[in-house]
Amino acid sequence: MARVLTASAVTAALLAVPAVASADSGTPAVVAANALPAVIANLQTWVMGILAAVATLFLVLAGVYWATAGGDPAQVDKAKGALKNALVGYGLAVLAPVLLQVVQGIVGG
Repeated sequence: MARVLTASAVTAALLAVPAVASADSGTPAVVAANALPAVIANLQTWVMGILAAVATLFLVLAGVYWATAGGDPAQVDKAKGALKNALVGYGLAVLAPVLLQVVQGIVGG
């Protein structure tokens, strides 16, 4: 019981004094975004990763469709479509740095 009362008293004391509760150091906090080249570099990394992941998913789906086609022309066409989508995705992932450099040039970074 004493532990609970002690913990409650300490918590109440910390919350009663705003400077202690918020740990205010007295200096203003500066919250700034990264510079534009850093933002573009981070965006490039994310876009390339997402495109490569989606392309890999389509590549796996194409393999599954093709393996389970069993000679069915509709299923083989579905597999070919998924394979084409995977190749387009990989192409976009490769071109992502170039496209982001164009965007950076347009916005003036």
